Amino acid sequence: MIGRRDILVAAALCLGGRVAPASAQTPPGPSAARVGMLTAVTASPSVNRLFLEALRASGWVEGRNLAYEVHAADGQYDRLPVLAAELLRWQPQVIVTVQTPATQALLKLKTTVPIVMSGHGDPVRYGLIRNLARPEGTVTGVSFLVNEVAVKTVELLKEAVPHMMRVAVVTNPDNPGAVPVLEAIRDVAPTLGISVHPAGARTIEQLDQMVSGLAQEQAVGIFLGPEALIITNRQRIIDAAAIRKIPVAGANAIFSESGALLSYAPHGPSIVRGTARYVDRLLRGARPSDLPVEQPARFELIVNQKAARALGLTVPPALLLRADRVIE
Repeated sequence: MIGRRDILVAAALCLGGRVAPASAQTPPGPSAARVGMLTAVTASPSVNRLFLEALRASGWVEGRNLAYEVHAADGQYDRLPVLAAELLRWQPQVIVTVQTPATQALLKLKTTVPIVMSGHGDPVRYGLIRNLARPEGTVTGVSFLVNEVAVKTVELLKEAVPHMMRVAVVTNPDNPGAVPVLEAIRDVAPTLGISVHPAGARTIEQLDQMVSGLAQEQAVGIFLGPEALIITNRQRIIDAAAIRKIPVAGANAIFSESGALLSYAPHGPSIVRGTARYVDRLLRGARPSDLPVEQPARFELIVNQKAARALGLTVPPALLLRADRVIE
């Protein structure tokens, strides 16, 4: 059932990516804590609900002692600098960032506002923090282990599609995680008996061309990285691949839920709740430099049997038994 908040969030997104909380109609008190979110992907009503529920469990109630505002770039990185500046003018006490480019946009503005990463790839390599144990700056939060997750996802795709001889690795070259992910998959490819086809795309048109270019390929699969442009346009990619009978796997649960053959990724709700814990501690006076970055401990394999049947594939029983969830 679609709730009133879902409708308001969806409407706000259509108006340009700034999401004001539903409870903004009942303004919180002047001493309310201000928490902002800057996300490179489209804001998710379900994620926002889970995040606010987790904060409520720690005593932060939107509309009472908490004000919450989201700015979403909808996969368009060039919008992030403007959105970051707008969010800072709102004077939040803590900012949550979704995807590395969002964090980079804030750091370029030399802000001293504490930043909580929500599931970033490799924050040390990207220069966001000094090390996981002691970030030594204004940034802390939850990492994603994106390179390891990408490799495992491709391994699972090969297990599900044993005849696959080539995998197209779809990334956005503008994302700092693109090259490390591609390198990690290339390193493991020989042991899997597959070759790697780099498929970088910066625009929707390039994504379309990528899928069309694979139409004549034999024994090919597609890996989708957990990246803003790709996540935002996932349905377009997955549907186009399905027409061409190309199996797709991705490093985010939303891919299998959107029709990909399988997904493997850190458990999304755990990352959201972990993010809320960091926000709570910072609002209560902790310093981000003293809070070690958390790495995911729980991962989720989802297999989409409906997609498998449409592709004419039989998923190995051993893989189905290991799945945390099977979509029928």
